[in-house]
Amino acid sequence: MDVTGLMRQAAMLNAEHPAVITEECRLTFAQAWARGVRLANALRALGVRPGDRVAGLEDNNLGCVDMVLGCAIAGAVRVPLYPRNARESHAHMVSRTDARVLLVDEAYADSVRDLDRDLDCLGHIVVRDVDYEDWLAEQDDTDPLLPIDPDSWYIIRHSGGTTGKPKGVAYTHHDWVLNCRNWSYSTERMHRGSVVGHAGPISHASGYLFLPGWLAGAANLVFGAFEPGKVLAMMAEHQVSHIFASPSLLAALARHPQASGRDWPALRTIMVGGAPITDATALLGRKVFGDTLFQGFGQTEAVPITAMGPEDWFGTIEGSTPLRSAGRVLPYAQVEIRDEDGRVLPIGETGEIVAKVEGQMRGYWGDEELTRTRLVDGWVQTKDIGRLDHNGFLYVLDRVEDMIVSGGFNIWPAELETVIADHPAVLEVAVFGIPDQRWGETPMAVVSVADPAAVTAEEIVELCRDRLGSYKKPGRVEITTDALPKSVVGKLLRKQLREPHWAGHESRVFGA
Repeated sequence: MDVTGLMRQAAMLNAEHPAVITEECRLTFAQAWARGVRLANALRALGVRPGDRVAGLEDNNLGCVDMVLGCAIAGAVRVPLYPRNARESHAHMVSRTDARVLLVDEAYADSVRDLDRDLDCLGHIVVRDVDYEDWLAEQDDTDPLLPIDPDSWYIIRHSGGTTGKPKGVAYTHHDWVLNCRNWSYSTERMHRGSVVGHAGPISHASGYLFLPGWLAGAANLVFGAFEPGKVLAMMAEHQVSHIFASPSLLAALARHPQASGRDWPALRTIMVGGAPITDATALLGRKVFGDTLFQGFGQTEAVPITAMGPEDWFGTIEGSTPLRSAGRVLPYAQVEIRDEDGRVLPIGETGEIVAKVEGQMRGYWGDEELTRTRLVDGWVQTKDIGRLDHNGFLYVLDRVEDMIVSGGFNIWPAELETVIADHPAVLEVAVFGIPDQRWGETPMAVVSVADPAAVTAEEIVELCRDRLGSYKKPGRVEITTDALPKSVVGKLLRKQLREPHWAGHESRVFGA
C-alpha cells in the first residue's frame, strides 16, 4: 500500500469532518486535501517529478500540513529540515539528497537565504510569507491522481546529528505505512472523534502519529512553535486525546502551573520517546496527567521496537523493573542482545541491541558503506547497549561510545543521570567520562538547577553512592543554572560537554 492512496481514501470518507486544527483555523478533510492538491500542482509547475526530493523548514503549522499532503500527492520525497540547525546542516541535508525545491517558513528564511545560489541541485526556495496563501490559491485544484509504487521513496529523515554530520534514513511508502501502523498499535485506539496533538516536530517523532490520525478520521492539531502554556491551553480547548512528547517536552508541560490541579478527561495517550526519560519525569507526568503515559523506543533506523502502557510502566511485575525499562518488545519486532563478536547473548546479559522491525530503514541515503556497517543480514546494529529480561522488557543502558570504563568497571552515564534527576532540585543532568590518573577515567556530572543553593556537589555524590555503589559515584560534579546543550531533536549533547576535558590527550584513556 502507498501513503498517498490511503490518505486520499481517508479524505474522501471523512470529507466533512475536522482534519486539521491550528491556532487560527479549523479545516475539514476536503479542505485540507484541496490545499495539498494545490501545493502538489505548484511543485509540479516548478519541475518536481515523482521521486524528486523536496525539503521543508518549518514549525508545526498549516504550511507543514500542506507539505505533508502536497509531497505525497505529487509523488515527491519529503526531506524535513530542523529549525534549530545551522545553515551548514541545512546545506548538507539539501545537497546530500539533491533536493530540487525548499519550502521555508518566513521565520527561518534568513537561515537558507541564497542557498539556491550555493547548491546546484536546488532550483527554487519558496518562502511562506504574507503572499503564501494567495500564491497557493492560484494553483490548479485538480488532483493529478499520479500512480504511486508502494516501493518508491516517501521520506528521508535525518538523524539528530549528535555525532558527525546528520545521516539520511530513507523510507518507502510501504515501509512508512507499516512503521506508523506499529506506532498506532502502541497507543489507545484512534477514531473519528480523536484529536492528535503535535507539540514535538512533525519532522521528527511526532510525525509517526500524523498518518495514523489522518487514516482514522481524527483531527491533527498543530500548536506552532512550542510554548508550554499555549500547548496546555490548546490541549484543554480542543480536547486533545493523543499527543507525542519527548521527555524534555513532557517535563516542561508537567511542571507548568497550568497543568497541575486540573482534569484531562479527553486525554488517552501521551506517547513518550525520542530520548531517555528519568524516573522523576515519568512519575511527575503520571501525577499531572494520570494513567495516560505510553513509552516507545527505537531509532530512526528501526522504530518502534518496544513499547508499554501505564499498566506495565507503573506496574509491579515480578522479575522486572518496568520504570527503568524502555518497554516490552513489540509483537512485530525482533530484538537480540549481542556481544562484540556478534554472538547472541542469553536473557539477562548485557551487550549491543540489534533489531529487525517491519518498516525499518532500507539504507542510509547516498552512503552504501555506512549502510553495510549498520544493516547486517537484515538486522539494524543500533549501537545502543542494553539487556532483555524474561518478561520481555528491554533495558537501554547507554550508547556504545558513551560508556565509561573506570578502574576496569563499565559505567553507563544514563544510569547515573536517572538517579541524579530524582533529586528535587535538579532540572536536568548530563554524565560523561573525564580523565583520571588513578582510574583511567571517572564520571563527571553537570547538573542544571534553578537555585544553586538548593543542592551541593557532595549531596549528588552521596546520592549516587547510596543508590549505585561507591565505584559508580561521580568523581566531579559541576552545578549550573544554564540549560544543558541539546541536539535539534532534544537529545543531550554529552560529547560537547565532554570534549574540553580531553583536550591535549592523544586518545581516550580506558582503564588505569
